[in-house]
Amino acid sequence: MAVETSSITRIGDLTEENTSYTVEAGGMNIHYHDIGPKSAEPIFMMHSYGHGTTSWITWYKVWPELLKAGYRIVAMDLPNYAKTGPVVYEDPQHIFQAKTAKALMDHLGIEKAHMIGNSQGGQSAMVFAYMFPERTNKLIWGAGHIGTGGGYVGEYTFTVTPESSGIFNREAAANPNMETMRRYLQMHIRDEELITDELVAYILNSYTGRPDLAEARAATKNHPYNHLYEMEKIEAPCLMIWGRFDRTCNFEIAINSLNHMQNARFVLLKCGHWVPFELPEEYSSHAISFLKADYLGGPHALH
Repeated sequence: MAVETSSITRIGDLTEENTSYTVEAGGMNIHYHDIGPKSAEPIFMMHSYGHGTTSWITWYKVWPELLKAGYRIVAMDLPNYAKTGPVVYEDPQHIFQAKTAKALMDHLGIEKAHMIGNSQGGQSAMVFAYMFPERTNKLIWGAGHIGTGGGYVGEYTFTVTPESSGIFNREAAANPNMETMRRYLQMHIRDEELITDELVAYILNSYTGRPDLAEARAATKNHPYNHLYEMEKIEAPCLMIWGRFDRTCNFEIAINSLNHMQNARFVLLKCGHWVPFELPEEYSSHAISFLKADYLGGPHALH
C-alpha cells in the first residue's frame, strides 16, 4: 500500500531531505540532521527505539522552537537505524551508541553539547554523559532504561514486566505491514489521532527499505549491562521527561533514576512513549527552560 508521507517529512522550510547529511566516522556511515547556525550553542539529539524510527520522526516537531531559542541542532540516526551503518559491534548497545555520538561530534568539531535523547536514544544520551563528562553540558533524557538488555534487575518494583509493547514489537518485526505497524505504534503513542496512514507508511517504509540494517541488528549481540553505578557519577544537570502512559519504559524508571542521579529533576507528561512527537510544545517548553537556566547544580543538586 503506497501512501504519501510528505506531510510528515516537512515542517516549515525544513524537510527530512534538506537537513540530511552522511559522513564516515567511527568506522561506519553516520546519517544525521544538522540545523541552525554552526556558531550557535549545540544540542546533540538521539532518537527513540523502534522499527523504522529515525531522528527526523522523533524530533522534527520540537526543532522550530529550539531554533527560535538560538540553538544548533545535530540529530543522529543510531547505528543500524535509518541510514546509519550497517555495522556489527561487540560493545553493549548503548555504550556503542554513545561512542558513535562522540565520533560524530569529533568529526563535526563539536567539543561540548547539550545531550538530548528519548527512549533508546535517551539511555544512550545518559550513557554518553557518564562516559564523556567533559563533552556534556546538560542532559535531557527519558523513556529509556537504566540497564541494557535486562542488565539492571531492580529497574521495576511495582510495574508488570515485560512491557506490553514487546508483544506488538515482535509481531511487527516478524510480519511488517500497515496493520502490524499500526498496532505497534498504538503501544508507543497515546493519542491515536496522531497514528495516521502517513505515519504508519513512513515507519513501514523506513523499516523495510534497508534490509542490510535489519541484518546487522540481528547479527549484533545485545550484551546485558547495568548502567546504575556509572549513572550515579553524572554531575551534569539532568532533566528527565517521561510519558505517564508509556507502555515501553514505565515512568517508574524515572522515579528510580532520581534516587541515583546527583543533579536531576523529573517532568511527567500525559502521553505515551514518543514524548517529543506526541506533545512537542510541552516538551520544547520544558527543555528550553531547563537549558536556559543558570541556577542549576551546587546547593540545589539532589544527593
